[in-house]
Amino acid sequence: MGSTDKVIRLVTAVIITLLYFTHIITGTFAIVLMILAAIFLLTSIVSFCPLYTPFKINTYKRKAN
Repeated sequence: MGSTDKVIRLVTAVIITLLYFTHIITGTFAIVLMILAAIFLLTSIVSFCPLYTPFKINTYKRKAN
């Protein structure tokens, strides 16, 4: 997982969390989004997204030596 992908996931997770705790999103929709935010946070930390594997997606760009 590339650094841009990680940052986008982290920012999205933070935004969802802020919307939840400020009660802008509520109910079932809020719970679903919080689960999504947790998944984004976890995949950012471990630098791996299991959904990328079957689709052969790779956002990691290797540095040229």
